[in-house]
Amino acid sequence: MQGLLLVNLGTPTSPTKNDIEKFILDFMGDPNVVTMPQWMWKPLLKHVILPIHIKKSIISYQKIWSQNGSPLRFYTEKITQQVQALLPDWQVKMAMTYGDPSINTTIQEMKNNGCDHLVLLPLYPQYANCTVKTIIATAKQTCSNLDLPLTIIKHFCTNNEYLQILVKDIQHYWNLDKYDHLYISYHGIPQSAIKKGDIYLKDCTAQTQAMCQMLNIPSEKIAMVFQSKCGLMPWLKPYLNKTLIQAAKDGMKKVLIVTPSFVTDCSETIAEDAIDNKNLFIKYGGENLTVVPPMNDSPAFAKFIANLATNVNKTKKG
Repeated sequence: MQGLLLVNLGTPTSPTKNDIEKFILDFMGDPNVVTMPQWMWKPLLKHVILPIHIKKSIISYQKIWSQNGSPLRFYTEKITQQVQALLPDWQVKMAMTYGDPSINTTIQEMKNNGCDHLVLLPLYPQYANCTVKTIIATAKQTCSNLDLPLTIIKHFCTNNEYLQILVKDIQHYWNLDKYDHLYISYHGIPQSAIKKGDIYLKDCTAQTQAMCQMLNIPSEKIAMVFQSKCGLMPWLKPYLNKTLIQAAKDGMKKVLIVTPSFVTDCSETIAEDAIDNKNLFIKYGGENLTVVPPMNDSPAFAKFIANLATNVNKTKKG
């Protein structure tokens, strides 16, 4: 039986201090996320970084938590269920890089339930070492131990079917109001990662160029930006928050943001963009900031994933 494993970042179990601390230590303690020597970084993270940022993190998670719990987990589960319905002869499961269900435990369960070939799909359209590398390494090691054949889909940011879904959503929102500008906002990463060979910026640039060609929006009204900067090191620029401040000062009143790094709602799309960045834009003179929702439980996106897995599996067999 074919298996498809969808992997997202992960989320705290609850929006409480203990659960958020545990999640941050797990996530930020990954050497693929922060590449400085671990003997130096881990004490710094635990005793300096975490105490400084934990209050802000608690506020962010409490802003996004709903009766369904974490939106990232809720929508990842929904996507998985939808794809399973489209691929009844497959095992379709989800896992999280950090937290539960873990990648290795889920692969073991799939193997035990009859999976004899696994397709791995990290739910990140663009490849970055800090997001996808750990997923691939964990899956490879687990599949090797289980003697389970593995096919990896590293990224899908320029896949035409995916882009058509994304562009259709953006165009729909753009046509609802008279927006001054569209910001295509990707999650930032340190500039040092790009200098070391990470292809993330190339993926973001290629996706943005493809989107611009497909959108019925003047190119001068579209800009690629980066968000969610953390720490003192320079990250990919321009920064979304500083761009929004300048846009408001320049007289822009209504802006639209789309966040292609995220396929599900999360703290970045809700707390950071729809709340904090919206308030920032209005504070400096803007009137409204709208965020195009991520794919979430879009049936079209579920169909795209099913097609992607099926096609890559046919190619592998061929």
